[in-house]
Amino acid sequence: MLIKKFFEFFLISTKKLILKIRYGSRILIGKGSYWRSSLHIRIERDGKLVIGKKCFFNNYCSINCQNYIEIGNNTIIGENVKFYDHNHKFNRKDLIINQGFSTGKIIIGENCWIGSNVILLKGATIGDNCVIAAGSIISSSIPSDSIVKRNTNFYVEKIQYKN
Repeated sequence: MLIKKFFEFFLISTKKLILKIRYGSRILIGKGSYWRSSLHIRIERDGKLVIGKKCFFNNYCSINCQNYIEIGNNTIIGENVKFYDHNHKFNRKDLIINQGFSTGKIIIGENCWIGSNVILLKGATIGDNCVIAAGSIISSSIPSDSIVKRNTNFYVEKIQYKN
């Protein structure tokens, strides 16, 4: 058991070092934050990622940052959670690719629990002490001390293309 703990510590420390070398001041990882297997982090353009102290990421999480993502202290992230602080633009139907991106911020407060398979999109702001149910998609503000339950009713809006 001790050898396994040492090996996990070594792998996380090595990944933190590699991320710091790759992204420099564009990434901050607080003391005591750790993850299980396959945490994928990608910071592009002028993006900045701030992870607080004592955060935990379960297996297969993905953080994709082009603008700004902040995760508060003591936050736990379930398996397969995805962070996207940007979205593809799709204003022209004659050109679906290469239209660029729109960006926003993702802010998660302290002492939060983000359930498995949650998707956090640009504009997501979650206050302190919140629980976000597994499978939720968040793109707006959630006040502190809230529990978000997954809504099973879906609404599809027709896209208005610009010519």
